[in-house]
Amino acid sequence: MVVLNKIYTKTGDDGETALGNGARVAKHGLRVTAYGTSDELNSVVGVARLHAEGEMDGWLSVIQNDLFDLGADLCRPDMERDAEAEYPPLRMIESQVARLEREIDQMNAGLEPLRSFILPGGSALSAHLHHCRTVARRAERMTVELATMESVNPTAVKYLNRLSDWFFVAARTANDGGKADVLWVPGASR
Repeated sequence: MVVLNKIYTKTGDDGETALGNGARVAKHGLRVTAYGTSDELNSVVGVARLHAEGEMDGWLSVIQNDLFDLGADLCRPDMERDAEAEYPPLRMIESQVARLEREIDQMNAGLEPLRSFILPGGSALSAHLHHCRTVARRAERMTVELATMESVNPTAVKYLNRLSDWFFVAARTANDGGKADVLWVPGASR
């Protein structure tokens, strides 16, 4: 377990930070940006949870923990050297993706099929879940870009892809099972 007695270390004052393997990299690097965006997403999920109850709040709590796992995975490059590490790196696994898929299917079973694009909004929870969806998509784009240059756990990419879908279906669920979705009316303001 991590023990943080002193919050500031001054080791990042020169614009660098340490990855999970100890390597020092620029704070603006794509890997740092990718796991930083997963951290941002975790914060946005925390705001959404202010409006969630019951099963939805429980699911969001698990997702927040997953997002810390994701950050730990992304901050540790060199997957091919995992077996040599003193401590086995934490990696996203298929069962985390499968859990999201089960929850998506469970939520989606109660929704009417979409016949229009929807606008973010409706209930407060739905609006926040749509915000989560867009931040998840950004984290996915950054992680996919990183994967074109460096080794990235493919399950981490798959998790982010399913997670944005999860947030979309959850946002519809939070809008009275989709009945309160705000529908896009093409050209309505022309």
